[in-house]
Amino acid sequence: MAKKRILIVDDEEKFTQMVKINLDETGNYEIKTENRAVRALAAAKAFRPDLILMDVIMPDLSGDIVASRIEEDPELKNTPIVFVTATIRKVEAASRGGVIGGHLFLSKPISIEELIDCIEENARVPAEPDSPERAAIVSFNPFRWFRRFWKIKLNTESDS
Repeated sequence: MAKKRILIVDDEEKFTQMVKINLDETGNYEIKTENRAVRALAAAKAFRPDLILMDVIMPDLSGDIVASRIEEDPELKNTPIVFVTATIRKVEAASRGGVIGGHLFLSKPISIEELIDCIEENARVPAEPDSPERAAIVSFNPFRWFRRFWKIKLNTESDS
């Protein structure tokens, strides 16, 4: 079975490396990191990810602009993008329905378990390496994961 290809775009190199190491340890993912937002579109075109994890606020270009450029690209427009940000707390995320510009978002700090759950729920099913199907349209519903995540989170908090 092909590994899911995950592109991590974040200006914090320590964050991208830590996420990469943790995801690599599972053996289920092929990871590429990009620490410069201005190079994210080129990285996505070359790597063909099944999901992109993207910071919102970066010094050279904001994540929403990068996401717009990816969505305008005919080969990448159906690639799921999940914003990962420290600018919004988990409580605020819940009040906003966990969506920014139609994209799911997660609040830092985030556990690797939460991240893996999000990836598994939202990443495209990977095609075999180098196959034309890698760019195929796959339905993506960020609300499905978010509803499940907050249902579990709220049930856990009410049990405390």
